Amino acid sequence: MRLERVSLRRISLPLISPFRTSLGTEHERPALLVQVTTPDAQGWGECVAGADASYSPEYVEGAEDVLRRHLVPALLSAETVTAHAVAPLLGAVKGHRMAKAALEAAVLDAELRTHGMSFAAGLGALAERVPSGVSVGIMDSVPELLDAVAGYLAQGYRRIKLKIEPGWDVAPVQAVRERFGDDLLLQVDANAAYTPADTRHLARLDAFDLLLVEQPLDEEDLIGHAALARVLRTPICLDESVVSARSAAAAIALGACRVVNIKPGRVGGFLEARRIHDICAASGVPVWCGGMLETGLGRAGNVALAALPNFTLPGDVSASDRFYATDITEPFVLRDGHLDVPTGPGLGVEPLPDVLAGFTTAVEEIRGI
Repeated sequence: MRLERVSLRRISLPLISPFRTSLGTEHERPALLVQVTTPDAQGWGECVAGADASYSPEYVEGAEDVLRRHLVPALLSAETVTAHAVAPLLGAVKGHRMAKAALEAAVLDAELRTHGMSFAAGLGALAERVPSGVSVGIMDSVPELLDAVAGYLAQGYRRIKLKIEPGWDVAPVQAVRERFGDDLLLQVDANAAYTPADTRHLARLDAFDLLLVEQPLDEEDLIGHAALARVLRTPICLDESVVSARSAAAAIALGACRVVNIKPGRVGGFLEARRIHDICAASGVPVWCGGMLETGLGRAGNVALAALPNFTLPGDVSASDRFYATDITEPFVLRDGHLDVPTGPGLGVEPLPDVLAGFTTAVEEIRGI
């Protein structure tokens, strides 16, 4: 394909309720959408960079800048572009995986639409639906947390993930386990809020039969995670530490994790995400799909990815109404604890024009020569 133009669209969606983690509290989702136009199709991608650099070195304004000045011009100047060619064509630009992932997703969407093939089929996925878990933020009180968990279970979610931080860990986890019983699939996510000095404290979580403890230590501390893994009975899952297939292989070889959370936007795109899936499968390491408050566009790709066979744990692929009263696409709806994998060409979903326009704050179009 040859790209004729690329549009960068800034949108802002209010969250149904504030979402608090150890990194801070979010009240809205500022997102950057990438749209590519070829002679035969259009494709969409969503950048998962946040409003600031607290989660990642990337943030939405920086992603927009590097796309405008470096990444988009590199693709527009290429004679032909395919999804598999995007990474090599952008290789001269170091880092910026979230920005690159959005651009690659848009190209992959357009390419698959041209061939009448779904995202799931293009990635090699076979499942028709995927189990859905939900991430529950840090609350002001344990009773408030218990009410929130009860509500999500009543909706049918198959797994509960609790955000934790020092001072909000053992007590809320114990309360949830005691209230909802041993059959509840329960895990926790620290977003790197702890240090190796907290090892004995984190070991207290072993009493609650958790599926995993996600990213307890700093993202660069693989050695620390490996040491922690030798003490905890609860499996350690890496999230922010895994930015590529190479880093996943290194973490597994070091014994730093027994589970991996794959977020396509964090690792540079869906194709790299599939490579991580394959490496983990070959190593006997289960994976699950994380979430970054995506709109229906990003959610569609995540659901397709989660249909690959080694995604054996429920991911954070929640229904649209977990975060948004109104999504920019037709909403993803929870049915019997699962989300249906889109079957239409490409992502299988498109933005609703009037809704998209209402949430749009800026649009820039970049044309090829």
